[in-house]
Amino acid sequence: MIRTEKATKQFGTLLAVDHVDTEIHEGSVFGLIGSNGAGKSTFLRMLAGILAPDEGIVRIDEQEVYENEEIKKRCFYISDEQFFFPNSTPDDMKNYYKTFYPNFDEARYRMLMDGFGLDGNRKIRTFSKGMKKQVSVICGLSACTDYLFCDETFDGLDPVARQTIKGLFAGDVADRGLTPVIASHNLRELEDICDHVGLLHRGGILFSRDLDDMKLGLHKVQLILRQPPEGDPFAGIEVLKREQRGSLYTITARGTREQLEERMTVLQPAFYEMLPLTLEEIFISETEVAGYDLKKLLL
Repeated sequence: MIRTEKATKQFGTLLAVDHVDTEIHEGSVFGLIGSNGAGKSTFLRMLAGILAPDEGIVRIDEQEVYENEEIKKRCFYISDEQFFFPNSTPDDMKNYYKTFYPNFDEARYRMLMDGFGLDGNRKIRTFSKGMKKQVSVICGLSACTDYLFCDETFDGLDPVARQTIKGLFAGDVADRGLTPVIASHNLRELEDICDHVGLLHRGGILFSRDLDDMKLGLHKVQLILRQPPEGDPFAGIEVLKREQRGSLYTITARGTREQLEERMTVLQPAFYEMLPLTLEEIFISETEVAGYDLKKLLL
């Protein structure tokens, strides 16, 4: 299990990660989402032991990660900005990783390279961005670590490659209890693979919740009122977002479905329906509440 308590990282006057508390359990797929500059990449580097926290703790299975060689053998980090040795080939990188990861599965590496149609002896600098990402993922999966830290892993991949990699992640989670932690701006990519989500905003974590539970706690409701209301028709409801076009209201509210249905019974609208929220809509709603609303620039 990964556990952080008050994990903090500062670069000069920039507070990149601000007292983050979270737990990530084995065998779960944890999605790390957040606004630009929220601290996702810095937080992943702390989990991988690349950066030491200035304050707080970052532990895997109750051991400090930074400068812990045995723990690092169980973790593989795929960065957003791909790094390979100058003039290296995939096979060169495979041989390099084999020296650090005792469980590196060369047979699987060969199978995945063939499956993606990649030449292990070709210079990586001649590969496209997507092909370089594929090489990183192949090496990460072949290392057979317990934890896989992925920073924008799906960026630059074509749809077939994205679905294939998500399938490979899911297979390793089911077969050997792999725990991927995936940071991404593409929330739709995370929605169909993650079972737990953490939302970072301005260095701090707004929430860390089971994705299904989170969707149960937020609802979008469309309704048409029979007559103009007296006062606030949604008094007593925690409304995160409200839009009105004539008599048609669309609200995003926090609470149980039963609580909202009780309110609809009181209002007696001419029509109403409860709509499912996407992860992207949840992200927008939660960050707007926290003061991150760029739509005001369009006004």
